[in-house]
Amino acid sequence: MPDVAHGRARYRRILRFAAWHLSVTWWYELFLPRIGLARIARRTRASRMQRFARRFRGLAVDMGGLMIKLGQFMSSRLDVLPPEITRELEDLQDEVPPAPFSAVRELAEQELGAPIGRVFAEVDETPVAAASLGQVYRARLAAADSAAMGFDRVVVKVQRPGIGAIIEVDLAALRRVGRWLSHVHAVSRRVDMPALMEEFATTSLEEIDYVHEAQNLERFAVNFAGDTRVKVPAVVWERVTRRVLTLEDVTAIKITDMAGLRAAGIDPVAVAPEFAAVMFDQLFIHGFFHADPHPGNLFVTPRQAQPGQNPWTLTFVDFGMMGELPAQLRGILRKLFIAAASRDGKGMVGAMSEAHLLLPSADTVELERVMTEVFSRFGGMGLAELHEVDPREFREFAIQFGDVLLTLPFQLPEDFLLIIRTASLTSGMCTSLDPAYNVWDSVEPYAAQVLRTDSGNFASDVAKQARDVARIAWQLPTRLDSVLASAEHGNLRVSTPRLETAVARLNRTGRRIVSALLFGALLIAGAIVRPDDAGLGTAFMGLSALPLVHALLGGLLRR
Repeated sequence: MPDVAHGRARYRRILRFAAWHLSVTWWYELFLPRIGLARIARRTRASRMQRFARRFRGLAVDMGGLMIKLGQFMSSRLDVLPPEITRELEDLQDEVPPAPFSAVRELAEQELGAPIGRVFAEVDETPVAAASLGQVYRARLAAADSAAMGFDRVVVKVQRPGIGAIIEVDLAALRRVGRWLSHVHAVSRRVDMPALMEEFATTSLEEIDYVHEAQNLERFAVNFAGDTRVKVPAVVWERVTRRVLTLEDVTAIKITDMAGLRAAGIDPVAVAPEFAAVMFDQLFIHGFFHADPHPGNLFVTPRQAQPGQNPWTLTFVDFGMMGELPAQLRGILRKLFIAAASRDGKGMVGAMSEAHLLLPSADTVELERVMTEVFSRFGGMGLAELHEVDPREFREFAIQFGDVLLTLPFQLPEDFLLIIRTASLTSGMCTSLDPAYNVWDSVEPYAAQVLRTDSGNFASDVAKQARDVARIAWQLPTRLDSVLASAEHGNLRVSTPRLETAVARLNRTGRRIVSALLFGALLIAGAIVRPDDAGLGTAFMGLSALPLVHALLGGLLRR
């Protein structure tokens, strides 16, 4: 019963947090603008987003479970969430107090079917890492296993006791929050929240299935078989279950340990382009990639090398989060890649449209102009060079293209989420190794390679573009004649999106109708929340009286 009570309390705590912040968002983003107080909503938006992110961060650290994973997941959703939230969550660490070793021992013995002292010759009871989903320990294999594997030092990853029930509760609460958000138009027009929650659930459940992780590791190892740049741990399959994973201990110099690298005679600047090359190989050649290449999952291992080879190798660990690119997606990604490498803003927008990265309402002409200007001003610059750009230039750019930048019409299919996360972590890692590192130096050779190995598709793209140009040229006289005729009759229409938007804002009416809809929304929200939290539900229903009064009396007061 205590476990059931704890689960219910956890479920309600998540719902209360979500419901409260959803109500605050409704108040500022829907109600206040409809009664002429949009300026207050705009002025407080950034601070409200930061406050929400800080409170969620505190909630995640306090609750553990999937909440930290959710925060990390949210930090990568640049297409859905504002930067005030993603920046606050981007360094959220999955570190919680370790579970008692006695409980971990009991779970491991149940999974392995034998006393832990018979399975391993030695186990260090102090965990190397303790996270909300699992804990990692150093150990030594028993003599028979050691002789069979050719090594005795291993790391043993054990699922945190009781985490299965916690994940079940967390997913149930998050799915309900996803259904709430699917009824908010401002959210549903940008993203399918229930689908996004299912994506998160699938990723999370795969991450705690250690058999699945071991299979990922071996597939990754096959892709880099014979490649002296990459090392991965061996799997001790006899000591692997869904909740226990035993791997060769390949711990070496942490990739961001600059002092350690230099002490071993390894130049961090030389590591950066090699790491980028290995990650690009995963994305564009293998189509199967490590989607969590943060410093804790990467080591640099010194080795004896042949002349002309690096005297070190990159060692990857933790294969719970992997991404895969279908052949069709790889072709689209190729076009995005070539457009970026050639600084082709129009080509970039075209590839984005083909990949369904743009909303149907996107103004592609305006976006092409912005992308072309971005490449013209900042394309090819490394992070160090960008730091030297006069901040006033960034401000001028933001002012010039503010309307587009504030309403970027992007939506990310789930396949692209891990790609963007991986590219971001790769770029950040390379910059930490070499502040002057320029990602374009790594991108351009790969673009040339893609062109060489995929020349047939590239030629087809060029031919298609030529056909499009020819068709436009053939139709141009007729279209020009139509434009001139419209001008003669005074029917020529000129589209000015910014002016039209401004006029639309000035001419908005129907505030009483909106207030009536808001009344209904708050009333229904209160009815939904009240069974789980009577206080919050009653508050919602009480707040609904304000828009109701405005809907009923607004017209009379104006008279």
